[in-house]
Amino acid sequence: MADEALFLLLHNEMVSGVYKSAEQGEVENGRCITKLENMGFRVGQGLIERFTKDTARFKDELDIMKFICKDFWTTVFKKQIDNLRTNHQGIYVLQDNKFRLLTQMSAGKQYLEHASKYLAFTCGLIRGGLSNLGIKSIVTAEVSSMPACKFQGQRVGNWISPANIH
Repeated sequence: MADEALFLLLHNEMVSGVYKSAEQGEVENGRCITKLENMGFRVGQGLIERFTKDTARFKDELDIMKFICKDFWTTVFKKQIDNLRTNHQGIYVLQDNKFRLLTQMSAGKQYLEHASKYLAFTCGLIRGGLSNLGIKSIVTAEVSSMPACKFQGQRVGNWISPANIH
């Protein structure tokens, strides 16, 4: 439980620090969101490398997404994704009905505009993890009522199966 509290505090301080150190133009141009997303990308790459070192190869893209929703999410956020949907054409929607990084914020609508800065790191985390598993993607997040949130991952190009790497 203490490690979860530390992660939440670290994440909040990271977001706060990026925004405090930014100049006004950087905030307006979305550079802070990009910086947080890039931090998450690198962390996601490292975590996936560590989590999968003793795992059997994944047979397909859906197998990878199930791993992200169950094992990866549970390790990072202490619960599984509540719902995974796909169109079987490279678009996946991961729904977390009680996303840990948003539960500290009020459920009121007044904080919805600030949610994106608290989701950027996690978008990068997912994108970095998928990248290390051979899936180049674009990951976005959407919040309609807090603390529920949806992450949409869209594959860019084809999945590079480990069997195809020589």
